Amino acid sequence: MKVRDILRVKGGTLYTVSPDEPLKRAVETMAQFDIGSLAVMEYGELVGMLTFREVIGSIARNGGTVGEVTVRSVMDDHPMTCTPETELDEVRPMMLERHTRYMPVMDNRVLMGVISFYDVAKAVVEMQSFENKMLKAYIRDWPEDDGAAATSATGGDNASAPR
Repeated sequence: MKVRDILRVKGGTLYTVSPDEPLKRAVETMAQFDIGSLAVMEYGELVGMLTFREVIGSIARNGGTVGEVTVRSVMDDHPMTCTPETELDEVRPMMLERHTRYMPVMDNRVLMGVISFYDVAKAVVEMQSFENKMLKAYIRDWPEDDGAAATSATGGDNASAPR
């Protein structure tokens, strides 16, 4: 399964913010839409990611308040990315290695979407569930070996042929 399969199921909604927006406004957007990340876009290009991890870090450094900082001052300005053609078997270890919960999907310099660790886990569970159903159906319809054993015991296929 590829990242493009997740994007197809997930849909095309993409939440973005400008790097010069106040962090407070970005947090309000995240709360309003119940999302954990915003792609940070400047002049039509991805320049960073803002996730609840960066927000919480900023609040902790600022004595428990959002303060007057901008998105640029707290965003991850080098987010790990993948392409729509990246296999999920490649994405999972990448996300685990860097503790990344959100990954922008880029097609050259165009942002195609953002996948979350939840999206990846859900796709893997659905894929495994489908494979399990197919295997169970295959096992349930397993052909009986009685005919094959009788044929080989009597000397092959000619034994059952009309004489």
